[in-house]
Amino acid sequence: MARLPQANAFRRLFHRALMMHGRLSRSMTLGVRAALLKDDHVILVRHSYTPGWYLPGGGVEAGESVHEALVREIGEETGAVLAGPPQLFGIYRAPVHRRDHVALFVCRDWHQPAPPHLPTAEIVDCWLFAVNDLPPDTTPGTLTRLAEILSGNPIAPDW
Repeated sequence: MARLPQANAFRRLFHRALMMHGRLSRSMTLGVRAALLKDDHVILVRHSYTPGWYLPGGGVEAGESVHEALVREIGEETGAVLAGPPQLFGIYRAPVHRRDHVALFVCRDWHQPAPPHLPTAEIVDCWLFAVNDLPPDTTPGTLTRLAEILSGNPIAPDW
């Protein structure tokens, strides 16, 4: 019976190590995307590292709120500034990793004082498109999100 305290200590230590491994190996990431809509138009961007047109957005940095990330990403990628509160539309599981999530905001009250200085290392183009005349290489996820917003299609769990 003298070994029991050591066995319990070992189990506690082993359990803590398993919990720590779980936290480190299964961390969740969070991103934001903005549907910048105005007068039946939407702003889309093209990235330097992947083909197609996307809703602007990116990752929430450490210490940054979702709203701060949204404002930063909109400004960096489109040059737009929010003039009213964004509306959280949905939170989606991202396609790349099962623990990545994207918060989609609908922004109808915004202005663009100046276009972004493009190209950058990340964004090569930014354009305002009519929602009924989007470019043929608009990504499927972008088309689905816009259909959810504009047509009232059911919100899918995955981007």
